[in-house]
Amino acid sequence: MSYACKLFVKIPEPDVVVWNNMIKGWSRVGCGNEGVGLYLNMLKECVTPDSYTFPFLLNGFKRDGALGYGDVRDKDLCKKIHGYVGECMREPSLKLENALVNAYAACGEMDVAVRIFESMKTRDMPVRDRISWTIMIDGYLRADCFNESLEMFRGMQNAGMIPDEFTMVSVLTACAHLGALEIGEWVKTYIDKNKIKNDIVVGNALIDMYFKCGCSEKAQKVFHEMGRRDKFTWTAMVVGLANNGQGQEAIKVFFQMQEMSIQPDEITYLGVLSACNHSGMVDQARNFFAKMRSDHGIEPSLAHYGCMVDLLGRAGQVKEAYEIISSMPMKPNSIVWGALLGAFRLHNYEPMAALAAKKILELEPDNGAVYALLCNMYAACERWEDLREVRRKMMDIATKKTPGCSIIRIDGVAHEFVAGDKSHLQSKEIYRNLEELAQESTFSWHLPYTFELLLEAGNKQLEDHSLGKHLLD
Repeated sequence: MSYACKLFVKIPEPDVVVWNNMIKGWSRVGCGNEGVGLYLNMLKECVTPDSYTFPFLLNGFKRDGALGYGDVRDKDLCKKIHGYVGECMREPSLKLENALVNAYAACGEMDVAVRIFESMKTRDMPVRDRISWTIMIDGYLRADCFNESLEMFRGMQNAGMIPDEFTMVSVLTACAHLGALEIGEWVKTYIDKNKIKNDIVVGNALIDMYFKCGCSEKAQKVFHEMGRRDKFTWTAMVVGLANNGQGQEAIKVFFQMQEMSIQPDEITYLGVLSACNHSGMVDQARNFFAKMRSDHGIEPSLAHYGCMVDLLGRAGQVKEAYEIISSMPMKPNSIVWGALLGAFRLHNYEPMAALAAKKILELEPDNGAVYALLCNMYAACERWEDLREVRRKMMDIATKKTPGCSIIRIDGVAHEFVAGDKSHLQSKEIYRNLEELAQESTFSWHLPYTFELLLEAGNKQLEDHSLGKHLLD
C-alpha cells in the first residue's frame, strides 16, 4: 500500500476507479481508517462515488469493529456512510446491501443488521444470496448469540441456499461455544457429503469444536488427517489439549510445532502455560514464560501474567505469585487479582486474601461475587464485625452476584438454566426432582465450606435447602 500511495499522489486527476482501488486496498489490509479518509477526500475533490465505492469502504469494518475516524464512534460512522449511500445510490444492489449488513454486524448493531437483512427480501432486487446468510450467521456469532447463529443457518437451509466453507466455519464455531456436539458432527458429515471445500480454516474450526465439546481423540484425528497445517492449527491443538487436561501432550505438540519451524504466538504460549497449570509443572512454566521474550520476542500480556499467578498460587508459591504482580510492567486488572485471591484463599492466607479482594473492589466496586467471598471468609474466621461491615457496604451499593448459568442440550434442543430461575416450562417437575435429590444427599461430605455461607453473624444453620438448589442449579 505504501508503493500504491506513492503512485496515487502522482496522478493529476484520479477518477472514481482509481479512488475505489485505493479504498479497496486499505480495506483489504485492515486499515479502514485510511479508507474513510480517502473517501472524504474523494468527496472534497468532487468525485462522485459509484456502485463499487461503498462496498469497498464498508468492508473496512472488521470483526472487532475497531475502526472509528477521529472522534466519531464506529456505529455512528457506519450510519453516516449509510446516509451517503441513500443520497448517492438510486438503484438497489445486493453487493452493497450485504456490505451494509456486514458493517453493522461488525459494529455490534445486530438489530440494524437484521432490519436490513429482512428488508432485502421485500425490495425490488435480487434475492438474498449465500453471502447474505453467511454474514448474518457470522454476525450473530460475533455478538455471542450462538443459538441465533444456528437458527439463521437453519433458515439458510430452508431458503434453499447452499453453504460454503466460510459458512461452515461460523457454524462450527457456534457449535463449539454451545458444546453442541451433535450439530457439529452433522456439519462435518454435511461437509464431506456435499464436497464443500475442506481447507485449513475448516479443519481448524473442526479441531476447536471437538476440543470444546470434550472429544479430544476426534480433534486429534482431524489434525492428523489434515494435509496442510498452519500456525493456528498447531495453536488449536496446544490450547485444546491443555484445556482437556492433557498437559504433557500439549507440550509435546508445542515442541513438534517448533520442529516444523512454525513460530508460536501469544495465544500458543497461553495454551502452553495453561498446560503447565493443569499438570502442576511449575518449573517448566517458569522456563516457558522466560523463553517467550528471549526466544520469540513476545512480550507477556496481562493474560500471561495472570496465568503465571494462577499457576504459582495453586502450587502454593503464593509469595512468588504476589511478587509477579508487584513487578508487572502494566497495572494488574481484576482477573489477575482474582487469580491471586483464589490462591490466598486456597492456602488460608486470610489477611492477604482480604487485601486482594479490596484491590478487586477498587477496580470493580460493584463486584458482588467478591463481597460474597469476603463475607464467607470473615464468617469462617468468626470475624463478625468485619462481616457486618462488608454486608453494610453490599446493601449500600445494592450489589448482586451474577447468577450461575448452565446449558444442556437434549435431542438437539438447548435448555438454559440460571440459578434460582423458574421460567423453564418443566420447572415444577425439575424442582420436585431437586428436592428429592437434596433429601437423599448428605452435602456435608462434599462441601467443606458450607459453614461459610452465613447470612447473619453467628448463625450456624443453613436455611432450608437453598444451598442444595443453588448447587444443583
